[in-house]
Amino acid sequence: MAHNSLEDVFGTLRRRPDVEAPNLQAWDATDRLLLETAADRTGPNSSVAVIGDRYGALTLGALATLGVRTVRVHQDLITGERALRNNAAALGLDSALPDAGVRHRFEQLPLGKELLSGADLVLLQLPKTLAELDDVAGAVARHAAPGAVLLAGGRVKHMSLGMNAVLERYFGTVQPQLARHKSRVIVAADARGASGPDPVPVVEHLAELDLDVAAHGAVFAGARLDIGTRFLLTFLPAMPAARRAVDLGCGTGILAAMYARQHPEAEVTATDQSAAAVASAQGTAAANGLAGRVSVLQDDAMSTLPDASVDLILLNPPFHLGAAVHAGAGIKMFEAAGRVLAPGGQLWTVFNRHLNYLPALDRLVGPTAVIGHNPKFTVAVSTKRASR
Repeated sequence: MAHNSLEDVFGTLRRRPDVEAPNLQAWDATDRLLLETAADRTGPNSSVAVIGDRYGALTLGALATLGVRTVRVHQDLITGERALRNNAAALGLDSALPDAGVRHRFEQLPLGKELLSGADLVLLQLPKTLAELDDVAGAVARHAAPGAVLLAGGRVKHMSLGMNAVLERYFGTVQPQLARHKSRVIVAADARGASGPDPVPVVEHLAELDLDVAAHGAVFAGARLDIGTRFLLTFLPAMPAARRAVDLGCGTGILAAMYARQHPEAEVTATDQSAAAVASAQGTAAANGLAGRVSVLQDDAMSTLPDASVDLILLNPPFHLGAAVHAGAGIKMFEAAGRVLAPGGQLWTVFNRHLNYLPALDRLVGPTAVIGHNPKFTVAVSTKRASR
């Protein structure tokens, strides 16, 4: 690589195609601390795997500074995968090293054997949920090389003793290190050799909907019914019959499944940027006999759907970007809905009442009416303007 210091790498990183803003950056102190902790544990023959790299800081930082030639990486979000590729291109990753003509490279893979087989060092940005950490720790213990070390890092304010307990299920040695710059690394070693297949999604029956819900560890709300989705579903009888409908940011696919059940003639697509969410939605559709009626797509805000191709979009947008509260994720989805909806098509959105989304919905999609609210949420319907 032409760039050979963390400052060079971090200074080049961008979040695109994810939301970019002055208060959002593409790396954090945990990325730096993980790479510095790994520096004494790697050499040219090391086999390094990275999990949870948000925008490429760990993968590209490892290639630049740890002396390794290849890195295997798993990112749950398609925006992270695309950002890593964009940042690699900006850093000239594909150019040969002048000294040996060796190409530094990375390979993006699902969580599992191909990612981890033979890896002697695994760098992990700790996930939000203990369920996701359980999936990751189990996969590392099951597939990484004997004697492999897992370096799991996070911001101190988001870490808990429960994370240590999860790691201790799979590793004989779990040693939290001293915090630096409000981040901490946990060193886990001596894997207990977890056996059996990789985890399958948990499936739970939601009695209030008479629906079986599948959830992988990384998916938002797990197999539970998110309270915003619950409120939006109270308006299901009022939603129009559509030829093509989309559950945007589908999570476990509850909205897609319930709409498909109510409107058997509709072509329903459940889409999310998260691989875990897409797999969960696929499991939910299958568990309810809807696999042939709900198609599932991993995508970034419907980027692969044609303009004016959809009649109805159902949306419960996130109001966090990583750990930051930020309206940008919702705005990006409204913009996408405005592009993908056919004239006269409708966007049904549920959002926290404190978020002033109505002007943006009116501007980006079309005339917007509030059709319901409770103490926490607002439900709005936006109708796509006819093209001028």
